[in-house]
Parts: sequence; C-alpha cells; structure tokens
Amino acid sequence: MNKKKFAGIFLSLSLLTGIAAGCGAQTGGSAEDTIKIGANLELSGGVASYGQSVSEGLELALEEINKEGIDGKKLQLVKVDNKSEAAEATSGALKLVSQDKVAAVVGAATSTNTLAQVEILAKNKVALITPTGTNPAITNKDGKVNEYAFRTCFIDPFQGTVAANFAADELKAKTAAVYIDSASDYSKGLAAAFKESFTKAGGKIVIEEAYIAKDTDFRATLTRIKSSKPDFVFLPGYYEEVGLIIKQGRELGIDVPFMGGDGWDSPKLAEIAGGDALNNTFITNHYSAGDPDEKIQKFVNAFKAKYKDKSPDAFAALGYDTAYYLADAIKRAGSADPVKIQKALADTKDLALISGKLTLDKNHDPVKSAAILEYKDGQQQFKTNVEPE
Repeated sequence: MNKKKFAGIFLSLSLLTGIAAGCGAQTGGSAEDTIKIGANLELSGGVASYGQSVSEGLELALEEINKEGIDGKKLQLVKVDNKSEAAEATSGALKLVSQDKVAAVVGAATSTNTLAQVEILAKNKVALITPTGTNPAITNKDGKVNEYAFRTCFIDPFQGTVAANFAADELKAKTAAVYIDSASDYSKGLAAAFKESFTKAGGKIVIEEAYIAKDTDFRATLTRIKSSKPDFVFLPGYYEEVGLIIKQGRELGIDVPFMGGDGWDSPKLAEIAGGDALNNTFITNHYSAGDPDEKIQKFVNAFKAKYKDKSPDAFAALGYDTAYYLADAIKRAGSADPVKIQKALADTKDLALISGKLTLDKNHDPVKSAAILEYKDGQQQFKTNVEPE
C-alpha cells in the first residue's frame, strides 16, 4: 500500500469518526423552507447511464412533489458524482452528511457503490435508499438488518430465480452457460440464484466463465462457451461489457438466447451490441415503458415531455419512485429529522408506485413483481410480469 493511499484512508476514517461523534447535533437537513435530500450517483464513469437515469427520474418526481410541497416545505436535491467508483461513493456520503446535512440519501445505482456508503450513513443515523442496488447485503449483512438501509427495487435472488424459471419453463432450456463479471457483487449474486433455481428445475450448468469489468475482448471465453453447446447463456452484467459480449458472441456463431438482469437496461446497450445481435435476448427488470397500465403510461408521457421524447428506462422509473417513497415517509414522519424518517421508511406499506405496490419486509426489501422484457431489433418489448412467490 503506498503512502498516498494510506493517507487517504486515514483521512476518511478520521472524518467518519468525527462525523459520528457529532451526529447528535445534526439538524436533519432542514432549512426554514427546504428539506435537503442527498443523491450519491454514478453521473460519470463506467456506468454513468444508470446514475443519469436515476437522476432524471428523481428530478421529475421532485418537480411534481414540490408543486404542493410537504407541510409547506420543498425538497431540495443535493447531488454528488461518485464517478462509478466505490471510493468516490464513500467520499460522497461523507460530504453529504458532514457538509450538506441532508435528511436522507438516495443512491447509488449499483450495489457496490451503495455498499460503500452503508456503514457511514448508519453511524450517522441518516437513511440510505438505493433505487436499484439489488445485492441482499445492502439491507441485511450476515443475518443482521442494516436499520438505516432501504431499497426501492427487488433483490438479486428474486431476479436470478425469475430468469432461471423463464429459461426452463418458457424457453425450454435444458443446459445453460453462466458468464459473470468476477469483480461485481451484483453479477455474482444473480448468478448464484440462477444456478440454484435452474438446477432445481432439472437444468444443467455446462460451463461457467468469468470476465473483468472494462475488458473489451471476450472471444476466448466465448469460444469455450460455444464449444460447450449450451441451450441458453445467463449473462448478469452491466451494459458496457454485455453489449460487447453479445456482439462478439453472435459474430462467433452463438445463436442461442442470452439473458441478464436490470444491469442491461441502458439505451447504450443497443448502440454497443447492435440491434440484430440483441434479437433473442431477454432481461428481468423492474418495469416496462411498454406496459399498458394507465399509471405507467402517465409517467412515461410526463418523462418524455420533460426529456425531449426520451423513453424512461427502469433506472429512471425507480429514481422517480424513490423520490415518492421518501416524500411519503417525510410526510408521515411530520419532520425532517433523519431518525423519524428512518422509522417512517421502515413502516411503509402498500404504497402505489410506478414499479408496483411497495411493502417492505423485515429486511427492508420490497415485495413486488418483476417484468420480463425481450429485445427485438434493439428495442425492448414487454412480455409479462412475474409475481413473487
């Protein structure tokens, strides 16, 4: 470890200790007429598309909420860019609680960058809500609930199980290849759930391969996957690598279905992979802009009106939902006090949102449905919703 890195770690630990010691004096982020809400998001870097979509959804919702306000107060969004890096997410969390005195924090978009904030915000008794971080350890680590951590999305095991059942039941796959990002908690979590459910349904995993984020040439591992002759490839990763993997896989002659999770959900995926390569691919997701539900279409139209006819992806929808989830909790708490907001968040039940009706279980995880989407010529097509068992 070099001296510069050691000094950075020492400074972060010193800040954390000092902030925690002074948290009793925290005002809760409330000015006379505003309540500050932090957003710690991937606004640049490798998965910037996710953070930008969450941010757009948040901003649209806050515009709507602030038309009436909450008990005479407006919600003020304070954003930090974690640059798609865990260390930056940690620094951003420290800034939001120490300098900005926010009442709660939204973010990050990915599980790894969310996990980097959990301990800091818990020590400072400030609630953290990830719109899209699906790793179970965010809210429950080693059997212990993280009291100040919440999420608006379902968790990895549910997503992996839905994908496995879809592969076995709908696509009639008997064998599968699993190809993961070895450095991603998200990717590993989905893969573990998929393997368990797929084998339980009678399927066989014929090969498991791994890549590292920011890799660009996947042909060697894809050639091994092709040689194993799977009926199906499960690829739980993020859009930058996924797009290249599918493009290169198709070029090598792998024509079986590929499937992943919400990490695929970015407009950039089709740009990277190409529309033709994405045919016969599927994802599990939190919602679909193509769902005919009236409430969803109202949101889609409002989003398109604000963002120049841009269609909202699931990250935007969950950012939007998270703002309403938090606003509802603040209203029920009757206060900008972070501790009171935490309790109200935990007590949420049957809150109607774009991505489904939200009720939290004992681990602060929503019990809600998943959507299955299919790519056709680069465009997502809604197939069905799957309810939790």
